[in-house]
This record gives sequence, structure tokens and C-alpha cells, in this order.
Amino acid sequence: MSDIQTWTLVFVVLTFSIYIFVAYRSRVSTTSGFYVAGGGIPAPANGAAIAADWMSAASFISMAGIIAFAGNGYGGSVYLMGWTGGYVLLALLLAPYLRKFGKYTIPDFVGDRYNETARMVAVVAAIVVSFVYVAGQMAGVGLVFTRFLKVDTTTGVVIGMAIVFFYAVLGGMKGITWTQVTQYSVLIIAYLIPAVAVSAKVTDVPIPQIGFGTILAELDALQTDLGVPEYTAAFGSTNMLNMLLITAALMFGTAGLPHVIVRFYTAKSVRAARYSALWALFFIALLYTTAPSVAAFSKLQIIQDIEGTQLSQVPSWFNTWADVGLITQAPEAPGAVGAPISELPGDTVLSYSDVFVNNDIIVLASPEIGGLPAPIVGLVAAGALAAALSTASGLLLVISSSVANDVYYKKINPQATEARQLLVGRIAMAGAIVIAGYLGINPPGFVAQVVALAFGLAAASFFPILVLGIFWKNCTAMGATAGMLAGLLTTMAYMLWTIDIYGNGEGIFGILETGFGTIGMLINFAVTIIVSQFTPKPSPLMQELVEEIRFPGKTELVAKHAQGKV
Repeated sequence: MSDIQTWTLVFVVLTFSIYIFVAYRSRVSTTSGFYVAGGGIPAPANGAAIAADWMSAASFISMAGIIAFAGNGYGGSVYLMGWTGGYVLLALLLAPYLRKFGKYTIPDFVGDRYNETARMVAVVAAIVVSFVYVAGQMAGVGLVFTRFLKVDTTTGVVIGMAIVFFYAVLGGMKGITWTQVTQYSVLIIAYLIPAVAVSAKVTDVPIPQIGFGTILAELDALQTDLGVPEYTAAFGSTNMLNMLLITAALMFGTAGLPHVIVRFYTAKSVRAARYSALWALFFIALLYTTAPSVAAFSKLQIIQDIEGTQLSQVPSWFNTWADVGLITQAPEAPGAVGAPISELPGDTVLSYSDVFVNNDIIVLASPEIGGLPAPIVGLVAAGALAAALSTASGLLLVISSSVANDVYYKKINPQATEARQLLVGRIAMAGAIVIAGYLGINPPGFVAQVVALAFGLAAASFFPILVLGIFWKNCTAMGATAGMLAGLLTTMAYMLWTIDIYGNGEGIFGILETGFGTIGMLINFAVTIIVSQFTPKPSPLMQELVEEIRFPGKTELVAKHAQGKV
């Protein structure tokens, strides 16, 4: 066993043991504890849990790679702008009001604000969004185990499933929350240490956010020499329309993600929910402002290591990732799989344009590329697993609560005891984990691309009916139901239609599937507003309640609603 495998195993075993211990100490026996941690999580801890829930495998593993390669610098910034801006939108526009409304889940809010038909549509949308999103997380788990512990993807995903099953089923939201606080600590340390070390080594500036600015001119010149658009050139990898649509889809999708919104129900009060958002923004910014520097440092080093180098003399990190199929010969067509590097003769002189580097390896490979010691490599692997598992557990809880609370308790058996509800929730969680594992073994794309599709679906289904449900008291149940269906189905149909196997990869007007969620959202808004003009208005009591949740001083009607008295 190599030093990297040994240190990875040490950090994985150590961190997984901590997660299990924390989950055991946080086990619950009530539905309130299972769904929203009893609403008693302090703001700083809740902020760290939100950040861990938020910064998924896509943020930790893929984002720097997308900025470096898929987006060629400028184009990849859509993820930074969309995800960060969307969180600000969520914190200011939705979270405090949904917290005041006082329900466990988005379908719960939709059911009370509109009607039971809308609730069922919201349940389906929440499950679809969550499963698409969780596929990316479990794929990230498989990637880490494949590379660092030399086990196959299936085995790696099964190990991840087992860990999530233990702490999610045992502790519900309370166990997940405190585990995520621990996971955030692991992932942020794992992300910052190699970034700081590489920045200091390359630029003599130990602050990556400042240091990477000194190499951009060199990277621009290097890419120009290779016939590639400058790293900092605008629209080098995409056009303005897709930049706008993808950024908007990520932004509005963020504000409609069920597993992020439910986090604000775990705060002690509306005031605590606002402070949780502030803490989360701080914790998120630590990683998001570092990602561009990791992208720039890694791409510069990769080009220098590959261009004009004989295959027999490439650095060891190159062969390590080529052996697991994540560095290949450049494919003949976009989306195709390139031939293995091993098929080339040893005396082949490599050219950067002839090599394909998978987006998902940049962060995981950055310690090796930067020449850092094996313990740092192992720590980064543990951080990647923490990022993937923390988000996966939050998504699986959304699926579990949608089935147990919104379908079983609200529709099938309203007389169910708390013990029965918990049992159904845990069974639903177990079933969701099995499906998530299958999707992780057979993902529909690279990690961040799958996640981007989930954000598009969330934007097209949830964001309009949440905003209108809070800020427009005359938004009707039939309008919301029709809008959700129109937005979700249109977006799903476009995403499936543009998959390359159907020959429609160019899409309509060149709109990428990752940006079509914005169009679906606009369709949702239009249908909801139009249908609401011609259908029965909400009851006067509901209209009064909608008015009250927007005013801090008004709580009487909200309190009665929370107790089920109105």
C-alpha cells in the first residue's frame, strides 16, 4: 500500500468514526427532532451545517475543474456567481418568511398555502430534484474511493451509503446537522491547506485569493501560445446568452432547493434564521473565494507538466490519474470517451491539446500536482468525502420527509403516532439511499453537470410558487399547481431532448440544458399568474396569514396556524 493510500485510509477511518460518534450522541425519538432537529440549533452551528449542506461534491470536487477547463476561467465563473448570488437571494427573500410560516418541508408549506393537490405536485418535484442532485454526490464518493483507496466505484459508493444510512436514519435532521458541522470543519481545512501551500510555493504569497492574480498573465500567454483563448478572456468557452441563463438557473435554483430551505427550520427563531444565513455566507465564502485560485494554479502546472513532455517522463500524478481513466487521450467528438493514455508509445511527446483531463480531478489532484506530502493528499480525499456525504444526507432527508410527512402522515394515515411516523421516515430514508447508490454508480454526467441540472429543475418548479406564495396573497392553488407542472415538465423534457443520444445536443437557439431552468422558471411564473387570474382566490384567512408572515411585529395568526388552530 502506497503512502497516499495509507494516509487516505487513516483520515477516512478517523473522520468516519467521528461522524458515527456524533450521530450516535445526536439520535432522536421525535418527529420534530427527525425533521428539523427540534428547531434548536444555535446560529453559528446552523450556519456551518448550512455551508456543509450547500457545498456539495460539486463545490469541493468539480467547481475548480470547471473554472479551469470546461469554462476556461471566465466561463466557469457562472458557478461562482450563480451559487453565491442564489444563496444571498434565498437568505433575504425566502428563508425568514418560510421559517415564520413554521412547516417542516417545502411540500408542507405548499400544502398549507395552496391545497393538497399542489402538495402532491411539490412532493414529486422535491423527490425528482433531490434524486438528480444526490446522484452527483454519490458519484463523487465513488470517484474518491476509486482513486485513493484503489477500490472500484461500486464498492466506494456502497461504503458511502452505509455511513450515510447510519447517521441519517439514526439521528434524522439533528444527527445530520451536528455531523455536518463536523464535516464542514474537515472539508474547509482540507480545501484551504493545499491552496495556501501551493500559493506560497508558486507566488510567495500565502493568501491564495491574492497570490493567483500574479500568475494570470503567465497563464494567458501560455494558452495563447497553444492556440487556446486567454484564460481571462470573456466568453472564451460559451456565449453571453448561456452565461446569463446558466447563472440565473443556478441562482434561482439555489433559492428553491428543498434541502437548503429546510435548514432554516432548524434555527431557534426567525432572528436566528437570519443570523444562520450570515454565518453560512461567511463559511461558504472561505471556499468559494479560494476555488478560482486552485483552478488557476492547477491549470498552469498541468500545462507546464504536459506540453512537450515525453510520456515516459511525465510526473507521477499524471500516470496515477491516467491509470484510473480520468486522464485520457483527447476524444474525437465532444462527449465521447478518449482512448487510454497507456495505448500511446512511451516515447510519444505529449501536447496539451491531445490530452483530456477530467474536470473532477483538479482539487483531488492539486496536492500531488503541487508536490505536497502524502498526508495532505489523504486529508483532501477525506474532505471530498465530507462534502459529498454532508449534502447527500440533507437531500435524502428531504426525500424521507416528503414521503413520511407529506404523503404518509398528511394523506394516508393522519392518525399515525410519532413512533409510526419515525418508522416510515426511516424506511423511506433507507429506500432513498439504495436508489441514490444506484444513481451514484450510474451517474448521467460529471459531478457538477448533474448538480447544475438539479438546480435548473428547482428553479423551474419551486422558486416561482414560493415567491408568489409569500409576496402575492392572491396567488391561487390552481395557479401554483399548473405553474409547477408546466415549469418542471418543460424543463425535464428539454433536458432529456438535448441529451446527445437523441441528436439534439445543440438545443433551441443553442441554449444549454444547464441553463434551460431559467426558461422553465419564467414559464412557471407566467402560467401561475395567468391561471390565478381566472381561478378562485385563497380564503380571506389565508390572505391575512400571508400578509402577517412578512411583518416582524405580527405573530398572533402565525402562532395559531403553527398550532393547527387556523
